[in-house]
Amino acid sequence: MSVDIFRHSGGLYTLYANQTVNKEISLLWDFFRKPSNLNKLTPEDVNFKIQSGASDDFYEGKIISYKINPFKFVALNWITEISQVKEGSYFIDNQISGPYKMWHHEHHFKSNDNGTTDVVDKVTYKLPFYILGRLMHKIFIKSKLEDIFMFRQKKINELFNK
Repeated sequence: MSVDIFRHSGGLYTLYANQTVNKEISLLWDFFRKPSNLNKLTPEDVNFKIQSGASDDFYEGKIISYKINPFKFVALNWITEISQVKEGSYFIDNQISGPYKMWHHEHHFKSNDNGTTDVVDKVTYKLPFYILGRLMHKIFIKSKLEDIFMFRQKKINELFNK
């Protein structure tokens, strides 16, 4: 399990999170393809609530809207679109509207010969407010994202590595 964040030129950041899960890819895919399961993978203090799009339909073009509280007393609306789906392999969601200037989240699943599955998240994002955004990233956004994805990895282990 690991979570790493790298800064690129032009204000872009990339978060990589990967782990190996002791289950077949089909079980993981069935879980991740249901937006309603996002709540199980998000820390309670983020107060993540799907406003629309929680049905179990999963397809390119699906719009999902959320309300989140990334920090106490800060409520944000967030809308994403599932832009690509390759059944049993990956899906990609992109922010349409929300707290980031840009958010592109790739969810990859790779089956291994020993019956395990690699789950890899790659998030490329950009913050608004240029210098202020970079400062906010350094002070708290980076650590908050690392915490969220570490929580996600722990929950995946609890749910699937029993």
